[in-house]
Amino acid sequence: MAKQQQPISPLKNFFAGGFGGVCLVFAGHPLDTIKVRLQTQHKPKPGESLLYAGTIDCLKKTLAKEGVKGLYKGMAAPIIGVTPMFAVCFFGFGLGKKLQQRTPDDILTYPQLFAAGMLSGVFTTAIMAPGERIKCLLQIQATTGEVKYAGPMDCVKQLYRQSGIRGIYKGTALTLMRDVPASGMYFMSYEWLKNLLTPAGKSHNELSIPSVLFAGGMAGICNWAVAIPPDVLKSRFQTAPEGKYPNGFRDVLRELIREEGVASLYKGFNAVMLRAFPANAACFLGFELAMKFLNWLAPDL
Repeated sequence: MAKQQQPISPLKNFFAGGFGGVCLVFAGHPLDTIKVRLQTQHKPKPGESLLYAGTIDCLKKTLAKEGVKGLYKGMAAPIIGVTPMFAVCFFGFGLGKKLQQRTPDDILTYPQLFAAGMLSGVFTTAIMAPGERIKCLLQIQATTGEVKYAGPMDCVKQLYRQSGIRGIYKGTALTLMRDVPASGMYFMSYEWLKNLLTPAGKSHNELSIPSVLFAGGMAGICNWAVAIPPDVLKSRFQTAPEGKYPNGFRDVLRELIREEGVASLYKGFNAVMLRAFPANAACFLGFELAMKFLNWLAPDL
């Protein structure tokens, strides 16, 4: 592993992370729409079949009914939300790394990288929780056929009118449970794979594009392996009618396991994993390219 490394700059991480976020949304949004539709479809009544048999079936039906545009439904909210969120996420990771370094040349251990990743998860939840709540509500109204919200801003206004700031931040604890350990996993596995793929004596900056894509894609998969169960609970909880789960996520968990068994915690697994690889590969590639550009533009920042 090459010792000479660029000093960590949380600010550069912020801008490069934002660009990575835009790349991630473009690559991953179609499968995100499918993931939410699969996770929130209701149990069929006796004699009826499920609305969507699985990932491919949901893709076919969405394309047939709504065209390619249907797959990019609700993308404005994630672009507006994801760009600052990934900026803050990579900033949090950069800051977490910097705080643990005694000197700029310190090489961090994997537990330290995990801790830095967890810090980025705390940072992002503040932005993420309301964005996720709005995204889920808009994505399922196309399926239920009842158009309650005209768009993201209308959704915020109605939620605020109904139950104040708490209505907008519903599901924050679940978002934290999902993002804090998952972010630690995300960044640690990315750094580990980068180390693994870097030839001896070479620096990380010389990694080939396929290597960066592979490390980023696999990091996405590690991230979601940890995040899916709390994500399923969160999707259910955030889209449930007011007052359905008085004790929060414990009620959601009990109901899910009682009605559909433990396997239901991994609902939408195929859609998530199919999306995780290309979306996060695109994200980290965008991040690394932007980072190279920023290091060239302002080497001393």
